[in-house]
Amino acid sequence: MKALVAPAYGPLENLEFADLPKPVPGPGQVLVRLQAAALNPVDKALVTGAMRNVVPVRHPFVPGVDISGVVEAVGEGATRFAVGDPVIAWNGVTSGALAEYAVVADAPSAARRPAELTPAQGAALPTGALTAAALMDLARVPDGGSVLVVGATGGIGTYAVQLARQAGLTVLATGRAGDEDFLRRLGAHHVLDHQAVDLAEEAHRLVPGGVDTVLDLAHAGPALATTAAAAREAGLVVSPLGGPPAFDRGVTASYGGTVTPEGRLADLAERAAKGELRIEIESTYAFDDARQALLDFASRRIRGKVAVTF
Repeated sequence: MKALVAPAYGPLENLEFADLPKPVPGPGQVLVRLQAAALNPVDKALVTGAMRNVVPVRHPFVPGVDISGVVEAVGEGATRFAVGDPVIAWNGVTSGALAEYAVVADAPSAARRPAELTPAQGAALPTGALTAAALMDLARVPDGGSVLVVGATGGIGTYAVQLARQAGLTVLATGRAGDEDFLRRLGAHHVLDHQAVDLAEEAHRLVPGGVDTVLDLAHAGPALATTAAAAREAGLVVSPLGGPPAFDRGVTASYGGTVTPEGRLADLAERAAKGELRIEIESTYAFDDARQALLDFASRRIRGKVAVTF
């Protein structure tokens, strides 16, 4: 099968197409013929070796986490899916979605793709929506409370804004000049241009005392202190990127990532199929252009997701 591979750790420019053996599903797995994949920042980190001490990969390595396709074969003991089922999956950080075929766990991390969603839309859903939902679980915002989403235009942020608004929260979202209409369509009550205003000062102006929770998708480590200042006293910072356990004024932190509770991906897909959850795809590339897709994804700011179609 044709696959985009990294022959060794190195820059994205070293990615190349190769012919690899077609995988065979093992126990509890299904084989999926890819129709679309979506890109995520972790793809670059795994290719370059930035995560090698945490998540080492074997080479040749096929990047890609988000899968959308059709089941072609079913492994022993796999019961959730049958041959011919359209599926989507968050397949773990070493899954290899940028290939003609991939094995997918027969688990809650995969779900049937509703007929209303295109393959590209299906691929653009799992990582972003599942991670946003998991972080909102950690956010513990009280009913009628407020949240500041930092990095709101990205692949996770676009879902976080929607989920927060649907939870009845007051949503502040960061962007740049020109992002206001985009973010308001997703549900933001207030849009803060992080290039033009002090986020903490503006958050306290809009929500006297500060927001209940800051959901920061852009900063890690000590840099989170800047946005933590937007939280109320004894408020909370939530991030998937890691940082200190606490900040000034009794503000604490909670860190997490993608999780796949039973039924969650299927529920998110159904909500998207009904039009209750917008899937924002900025650009779509053909599989033959997957190398360029990753180069572009890593070199410029993306609103929403980038998809690769087969």
